[in-house]
Amino acid sequence: MIKRYSREEMEKIWDLQNRFQCMLDVEIAACRAMNELGMIPDEDLKNIVEKADFDIDRIDEIERVTKHDVIAFLTSISEFVGPSARFIHYGMTSSDVLDTATSLQLKQAGEMILRDLEKFAEVLKVRANEHKKTLCIGRSHGIHAEPTTFGLKFALWYDEMQRNIIRMKAAIATVSVGQISGAVGNYAHLSPEIESIACKYLNLDPVNIATQVIQRDRISQFMSTLAVTASTIEKISVEIRHLQRTEVLEVEENFSKGQKGSSAMPHKRNPIVTEQMTGMARLLRSNAMAALENNALWHERDISHSSVERIILPDSTILMNYMLNKMITLIENLLVYPENMMKNINLTNGLVFSQVFLLKLAKTGISREDSYALVQRNAMECWKSKKSFQQLLLEDEDIRKYLSKEDIDEIFSFDRYTEHVDFIFDRIGI
Repeated sequence: MIKRYSREEMEKIWDLQNRFQCMLDVEIAACRAMNELGMIPDEDLKNIVEKADFDIDRIDEIERVTKHDVIAFLTSISEFVGPSARFIHYGMTSSDVLDTATSLQLKQAGEMILRDLEKFAEVLKVRANEHKKTLCIGRSHGIHAEPTTFGLKFALWYDEMQRNIIRMKAAIATVSVGQISGAVGNYAHLSPEIESIACKYLNLDPVNIATQVIQRDRISQFMSTLAVTASTIEKISVEIRHLQRTEVLEVEENFSKGQKGSSAMPHKRNPIVTEQMTGMARLLRSNAMAALENNALWHERDISHSSVERIILPDSTILMNYMLNKMITLIENLLVYPENMMKNINLTNGLVFSQVFLLKLAKTGISREDSYALVQRNAMECWKSKKSFQQLLLEDEDIRKYLSKEDIDEIFSFDRYTEHVDFIFDRIGI
């Protein structure tokens, strides 16, 4: 069973305690690297590792004076460490610690979201197999097309979620990088070897090249992956919302005991979760756009991206975690009404078999144009009169010149719509 992560666990990644801890981890990793290269004495490293800590209230107090978050952070650490603190942040710039710490947080958040994605895919797989051969009407332009199976809907969503998982793994790899390369990224004061050793301690890859910042195309990819995943959730949600309409009622969000649908109308059972998902998907798309805007900075660095990321990174990852957990519960408990699905298939009195009949006529040697005209003539009469399409065909003398009663009766079978479902499931890997 794949673990599901709570909103509180995701929120902890972005709270100040973890933020400063990630920054401290970066500073200590750099000190360890400098120690390995003989730049920091063993005794001082031991002192740093054992004593380095921070006080959030104290950082806030110092920042009110310095107006600089990293200086306030380093001052707080030095108050715990003492004289050995002179080696902390040696040769580094603020973005070395800030951006690398952000990478750690994004990696933590991404791995949590990845587990949620895998859990959601697992739930979709279960429901796909459950309704593998459950017939329902397919729709194009919102109009009845031909029968399909409800399991194929779940299978399609499962397949798309597999691509989201692949994208998320790639996005995690892309943001799992660190830099310790100095004010303009050219290692003027620390060697690339220090960066490489420090990144190993942090389980990150060193960037190939940086300026004063890790380039924001990486975060753009991460945020775009969240937006694409949100679009899949919205796709599923819109389908469920349509299928829950009163006149359709093929599925329904679970309505728990004591739940209320309307302050005015006691009978209402609304698709509130899927409507919520649609709105949240809009937020994630707009946040992805903000991340893309962050990629173009002045020269080696400005801080126009910083204020944006303080909002969009925690908000988007927390939101994605919330959305996935809501969708997992929704799909697990989704009410499915096969009898209504069959009722809707039969709503048009057999018109869903029009293409089968068209192809059957064409096989007799009639031109496609003439076949289409014969079938459409009866189809329009079926729409108008509400008579059985099958009966109208049997009564059409022009058609009976080419097809017997047995030929026509054979057309009205649902078997062809489930014949290759196993093949599709096997190709998807369900």
